[in-house]
Amino acid sequence: MPLALLRRFKSSPRQGGAPIPRGAGAVDCLVLDPVQLPLHRAEVSVRDAGGGEVLHGQTDPHGRFAATVAPGEYGIVVTAEGLQPVRRSFECTAQTRTEVGPIGMDPAPAPATPGPGAWRIDPDHTAVRFIARHIGLAEVHGRFNRFQGNLWVGERMEQSRLDVVIETASIDTGVEQRDNHLRSPEFLDVAAYPYMRFTSERFLHRGGARWTVQGVLNLHGVSRNVSLDTRYLGIGTGIMGETRTACSASTELHREDFTLNWRSMLQRGIVMIGTTIRVELDIQAVPEA
Repeated sequence: MPLALLRRFKSSPRQGGAPIPRGAGAVDCLVLDPVQLPLHRAEVSVRDAGGGEVLHGQTDPHGRFAATVAPGEYGIVVTAEGLQPVRRSFECTAQTRTEVGPIGMDPAPAPATPGPGAWRIDPDHTAVRFIARHIGLAEVHGRFNRFQGNLWVGERMEQSRLDVVIETASIDTGVEQRDNHLRSPEFLDVAAYPYMRFTSERFLHRGGARWTVQGVLNLHGVSRNVSLDTRYLGIGTGIMGETRTACSASTELHREDFTLNWRSMLQRGIVMIGTTIRVELDIQAVPEA
């Protein structure tokens, strides 16, 4: 191992960081992103000679990770979203602080994107879910069961378009009385607003498999800008031999942004669903026939 990547020095109880417990050693590492800046919240796994994980943690805001371990030979694996994993090995001895690094991380190669053309969202292999807080305590999990959508992939993925329409009356939390209340004028008012619609013409690549899909959500007669934090899962082949592409996405909505009568309900003592709703999507699409 190059000397630049591995340094050892004896540590007195107050030298070189936190004191090292008697009979143990310490490991420190500095993790840098592709532009050589400290990388916060990189995942760090320390593994023994047999590959078993000894401990796991994250880098601090300064890109550093430190831990104490028993003397021995170890491997360290650093991972971060959109970046290629990095592996290093080191030997730890008693009362010695071993510094591994700096560890520079490179962008992960982006998965192949779908070919240009029209794609149809497959409702049988797609889920539209949401999570909301119930009376400030437990979480309510629900989904919408009826929807349809289309994706038009451009010559470059950044030039693509998305259009998804969801039937509001198809809301399903597993409790009929609650679902009827959510369909009422106090919430979704499905009689007046039978559909919600999300359209996007802005796909932003964030590195690796991560994208941001920016668009407009029309819900309850109100349109708001929404950004989907999207993880592209690639292209595969279904059991019938058809080509499929898939992604997962999430966002948070604020009910007051869509005038869902929150203040009116508070005045009448109705506190049912929290103001923030997390939306999670698992999407598969097939080429349009």
